[in-house]
Amino acid sequence: MNIDLRSDTITKPSKGMLDAMMQAQVGDDVFREDPTMNELEVRVATMFGKEQALFFPSGTMANQTALKLHTNPGDQVICDKYAHIYNYESGGASFNSGVSCKLLDGNQGMFKAAQVLEAINPDAYYYSKTSLVEIENTTNKGGGACWDFSEIKKIRKVCDDNNLGLHLDGARLWNALVASNETAKQYGEMFDTISVCLSKGLGCPIGSLLIGDEAIMKNAIRIRKIFGGNMRQVGYLAAAGLYALDNNIERLAEDHKKAKEIGVELRKLSMVKIVEPIETNIVIFELNKGENENNFVQKLADKNIKIIGMGGGKLRMVTHLDYTDTMHQKLIAVLRSF
Repeated sequence: MNIDLRSDTITKPSKGMLDAMMQAQVGDDVFREDPTMNELEVRVATMFGKEQALFFPSGTMANQTALKLHTNPGDQVICDKYAHIYNYESGGASFNSGVSCKLLDGNQGMFKAAQVLEAINPDAYYYSKTSLVEIENTTNKGGGACWDFSEIKKIRKVCDDNNLGLHLDGARLWNALVASNETAKQYGEMFDTISVCLSKGLGCPIGSLLIGDEAIMKNAIRIRKIFGGNMRQVGYLAAAGLYALDNNIERLAEDHKKAKEIGVELRKLSMVKIVEPIETNIVIFELNKGENENNFVQKLADKNIKIIGMGGGKLRMVTHLDYTDTMHQKLIAVLRSF
């Protein structure tokens, strides 16, 4: 039995999802004639109370498109020091949009409205223009933490008062919605643009969507084309997304439960210094000084269990829909054997 907890991106389509994909009605999406993709985009836009949604082959491309929609070259984006757009998108913010990032020192990837206000550049020509605030929910590098919605409301007010856009990198927003009992429409009311991923917790093979109102989204498809993201008979992927929305959202609670149970076992190990708070499906933990991170990863690999090292003694496990109850029982047993 092989157990892969490196990421929730490693899932494969279930039989039900594959059946839905094979039965999809398709057309040429560059001509906007793929009926299944049109259905998915309308459905997701409606979920968030927005006017438009556009499918992308990756969350990075969706986020990079959002940055271009909100900014001009030379502008500045306020985000957390752990933000995916800054750490894990290959410098795309500067390469694609010519913007810089003002990094905030948040807590688990989350910051306060007061920090945003303080970070806005003065309105003088020799400062870069602050144009956009970006947040990530759940926070990847912050250990799957969920934002306090009341703080998001405060940040929205700062953006309104200072004429700033507000973008949500919602790659794992589905996890946050299940964990916090908030709704997609509530998030749609707060953000100008939102990216959501189908290929993480929801188990699709490919795909993210960017969501917003017509005014901000009117150039999104042009930018997607510039990035090389336009596709043809993409309804096969849209069918996977529709299946996932129908079947794989509520079950995210199972992933969250398993992650918390893993955390309980890790906290019992003398070699583990700290396990960061676990709210959703990401478990980040740190080994004690003197413990070898690579050795720990290898000990698990010897038991056919894959996890990922993050450097600095920190390691990560991510639960997902292909991580079964049987696999979970084996992992717990292996951890107890340590």
